[in-house]
Amino acid sequence: MKELAGRLTALDPDAGAAVRVIAYFDRLAESRAGLEALVRGAAVLAGCPARLVDSGRRVRVRVEPDGSRRDDPADLPPDPAWPSEELTPDGAAALWLERAAPGPSVVDAVILERAAGAIRLVLDRTRGRAPVSPADDPALVETVLDATATERVRLHAARRLGLDTGDPATRARALAPLDGPPRILPAQTARRPGLDTGDPATRARALAPLDGPPRILPAQMAESPADTRLPVSVGRLGVGPAVPLLDLPRSWTAARTALRFTAEGTARDPGSRVVHADELGGIALLADLVVAGAEPPPDVHALEGAAADAPWMLLTLYAVASTASLRAAAAEANVHHSTLQDRLTHAESLLGWPVRTPQGRLRLQLALAMRRLARG
Repeated sequence: MKELAGRLTALDPDAGAAVRVIAYFDRLAESRAGLEALVRGAAVLAGCPARLVDSGRRVRVRVEPDGSRRDDPADLPPDPAWPSEELTPDGAAALWLERAAPGPSVVDAVILERAAGAIRLVLDRTRGRAPVSPADDPALVETVLDATATERVRLHAARRLGLDTGDPATRARALAPLDGPPRILPAQTARRPGLDTGDPATRARALAPLDGPPRILPAQMAESPADTRLPVSVGRLGVGPAVPLLDLPRSWTAARTALRFTAEGTARDPGSRVVHADELGGIALLADLVVAGAEPPPDVHALEGAAADAPWMLLTLYAVASTASLRAAAAEANVHHSTLQDRLTHAESLLGWPVRTPQGRLRLQLALAMRRLARG
């Protein structure tokens, strides 16, 4: 995209600038940027204040060209002469660039069109549903997780979510589900507690997943997913580290990285559905090296070739990579020890490296992790 923009700029400066605007808002949309970040992008790129007004949803955001948010204290209506883009067919919601002009320039038109498109997606995701209480408002969650929002705005949103108790030691963590909006949990409720708390009244319950091992959860952790605790049926989920409230954007970034390391927990995609970012350690650096959707590394190609040879391949290799010994791996794969040895001999001939040595096992662990990262 940068190369294309450079070539177009040499031919037509407006065309080159328009391509850069498109790429900019595409990146914001991919990162699930919030409303303020999108309005800020419009203001900075246009070089004039930008204003989002959606009276029906009670949304008003105004950002100066220097990136600072300054909502109009007088709440004056937008000037009809300003360039604008409607967000709804009835024109009740719109994005405005605050400068009088006979008509928007090519670049202004592209800024308005791309920013408004991204804003519509955010409004539909966070406000296009039945009214919710402030404690469940997805728009407030996205504001708290938006690193481009001011500290004052993020703390105000955290207070409305019930996170800011006035205690400076308050910590929380972000959750990144594969399907669904981001969530924030107080740190103490997002941990995986032990079962024996010393209280004889402690209760727990057993879970029987359709395609996974049995699980045991403390009773209070198995409440309805609508509760503030970590839900039972979370699917693939990345869990960010516990951080002070103002550091929640960092927890959100880490949670999204952890999500990329999750698996479906099936024969074709074995692994953990829930991954905690603070348990990844140095392996998290792989996420910066393996680009989702790009050409996978050679070891991932070798892994895919082996997986195509036998339905048991990936589960067996995952058992070897994730357990402490071959006997434990055989138990995990539910096969006899001698059967496991035969399978591994066959797997090694397909992969091209041993998996029963410390070096080979590490290479296998990395290959399985890179396979998940390459998928997305």
